[in-house]
Amino acid sequence: MGTIVVFIDQVDTPGRLHPTALQLLTLARAAGEPVAVVAGPVGAELAAELGAYGVARILHSTQAELADYLVAPKADLVAQAAASVSATAVLLDNGPQGKEIAARVGVALNAGVVTDAVAVEAVDGALVAQKSVLAGSYTVVARATSAVAVITVKSHSVEAAPAAAAAAPAVESVEVAFAPASLGARVVQRTPRAASGRPELEDARIVVAGGRGVDGDFGPVEELADVLGAAVGASRAATDAGWIAHTAQVGQTGKKVSPQLYVSVGISGAIQQKAGMQTSKVIVAVNKDPESPIFEIADFGIVGDLFKVLPQAVEEIKRRRA
Repeated sequence: MGTIVVFIDQVDTPGRLHPTALQLLTLARAAGEPVAVVAGPVGAELAAELGAYGVARILHSTQAELADYLVAPKADLVAQAAASVSATAVLLDNGPQGKEIAARVGVALNAGVVTDAVAVEAVDGALVAQKSVLAGSYTVVARATSAVAVITVKSHSVEAAPAAAAAAPAVESVEVAFAPASLGARVVQRTPRAASGRPELEDARIVVAGGRGVDGDFGPVEELADVLGAAVGASRAATDAGWIAHTAQVGQTGKKVSPQLYVSVGISGAIQQKAGMQTSKVIVAVNKDPESPIFEIADFGIVGDLFKVLPQAVEEIKRRRA
């Protein structure tokens, strides 16, 4: 079994391990020997949590460049750490930062890069990824022909699970030789994004998304999302109309999500939208047009007025929880 590096960011997201990191560690443990590469400090609690997920070796760096500059220094850390342990694969999250780090690590290690993976497994000693292509029309198997594979994995592609027996990880500090180009742009100010109280769209187990059919009123969508503990998404038509921020856009030109449950509300289901959510485990569609393309991929479909259907769903959920 090869060594699989999993990148853990404790600079931008300090504290306990993010759920996506736990999922990546679960995948890595099933396919090889996981090694955690941590940007930021590693305290006793974090080390114990990594050990619970089968990590026996932790490489970390607390150099100021990781916090004071953009993504490139983190890519330097991952590439140099992966080379030092002769990694056969590197796993990262599928968010914007993860994809940028993956691209830079791929160049540094002369490695093949696979993004948007929804499954990863070891086959004949190599890591093989499944991913959706051509706007979600096909699922393909991708395999890097290079010595190292760099793979970004969508959230909730696997259920996170601790190892049968916890490890006592060895923690090693790494001194990174940053490339001059990596330090070309310094972060001079950070402004925290206003908290909505809802989970992040790409990390959410449940997503409720609204489209043109909401006609500017996301109230019913947000109410359903709140009773489900879900994130709120949207189609491009809704974001372009200014009804909701562009950060909520799901689709080919927006965010790619793969939650356990995706509720599509008033969205026709054009191919561009399907590209961002077709790998969801369960899809529920609400649309008043019975010919809407979204029903072609929905596991459950409701033909009806969303302004009548959603309030009934909210009331029923509340009643059953009472």
